[in-house]
Amino acid sequence: MPHRIVVTGGSGVIGRELLGRLVAGGAEVMSLDREPLPDRLARRVHQVQVDLSEGGMDEIREFRPDTIYHLAAAFERSEEESGFWLPGYRDNIAVSHRLHDAIRKVPGLRTYVFASSYLIYEPSLYLLDAPRTTPVALRETHPIAPRNLCGAAKFYAETEMRFLTEVDRLPLRTIAARIYRVYGCGSRDVVSRWVRALISGQPIDVYNPENRFDYIFAGDVAEALRRLADAPAASGIVNVATGRSPSIAEVAEAVLRATGAAPVLVRHGGSNAPFEASGGCIDRLIGLTNWRPPTGIDAGVAQLVAHERATAQRAA
Repeated sequence: MPHRIVVTGGSGVIGRELLGRLVAGGAEVMSLDREPLPDRLARRVHQVQVDLSEGGMDEIREFRPDTIYHLAAAFERSEEESGFWLPGYRDNIAVSHRLHDAIRKVPGLRTYVFASSYLIYEPSLYLLDAPRTTPVALRETHPIAPRNLCGAAKFYAETEMRFLTEVDRLPLRTIAARIYRVYGCGSRDVVSRWVRALISGQPIDVYNPENRFDYIFAGDVAEALRRLADAPAASGIVNVATGRSPSIAEVAEAVLRATGAAPVLVRHGGSNAPFEASGGCIDRLIGLTNWRPPTGIDAGVAQLVAHERATAQRAA
């Protein structure tokens, strides 16, 4: 019998990658998002265009999924301004709380995968007074102290997940995937913005070139989430990263190579402390799935360049 799967946030950069994999595997899939899906996906899934902070829960209960992937979220990675408070609360805390309440009323639900974040971890572990060439490999057992509103919202949702299994005693396997720096086709992440700028001949600004992040391609995130859901032993907290943390300068060089842009288009804006050198230890991900994310930064950027050039040609 085919799986019945719900994906919240299906129109996002990870969601689109995940939907394609699920329907290719024969699952019957419902996607819920306030944004529409591309036509290539809309024809293959049950699309519900809805604001999840206000609706969508009846549709989820009526669909009776056996698996839910909760990706829907608002995200502001850098400095969060006061204007982010309301969408951050609405699209993160309120949506997750409404979904968790609905989950209690979904008979037959067996697997719940939540897209969490490394921003949950104690920031003093990886925010430093000086740059370093070796990133801090964050483990699932490291201390927690959410870094910002996004991290706090993810931690709140993870805590509610424990109530579903430890207090409500639902026969449910839950996985909180702590995801690192995602980039992907059609995204608003900094790597995609650099690609779009350089292929159109515009300059890019590079700050804190010494900083190191664990950049993971959206397709690899989707594959990791799918494999975790399919692994009977997978539960609890799992880092979803690559185990590699190139510097910002190295990523900018990869974008220059892939676009063939002139180096003069890269403007260096200097460095500001604190410096970040974060990475994810993926021993648990590998042990549970017998797989590790394969896409290095050069291969991922090459896909971005091909996508953006094709998009520009269609627009022209």
